[in-house]
Amino acid sequence: QVHLVESGGGLVQAGGSLRLSCAASGRTFTFSNYAMGWIRQAPGKEREFVAAISWRGSTTYYADSVKGRFTISRDNAKQAVYLQMNSLKPEDTAVYYCASGRGAQFPYGLRDFGSWGQGTQVTVSS
Repeated sequence: QVHLVESGGGLVQAGGSLRLSCAASGRTFTFSNYAMGWIRQAPGKEREFVAAISWRGSTTYYADSVKGRFTISRDNAKQAVYLQMNSLKPEDTAVYYCASGRGAQFPYGLRDFGSWGQGTQVTVSS
């Protein structure tokens, strides 16, 4: 079982940047064997896929709404995954969740994630 803890959320003005971090742990969870990703949920909306990264970090995939502005990365030695968010917009306001894939299978959508954390709030003011 995996335990995911997000941090780094906060309030930022439009055009600003934030870097989210996710620390993964679990007695039987080998971080480097799993693809990882980020999901978000805005107020009154369903959860949506944001970004994903392969177990080795060699492949990344982004939702069209964040492509070119967000960058996902990981550090397998630290069992951590990050989301660098630049040029933030008010529509990026949401709770952001770190999520683990189903093993090495690359997660292209919400259904491909097996577990996620409690989330961190990101608020972008106009």
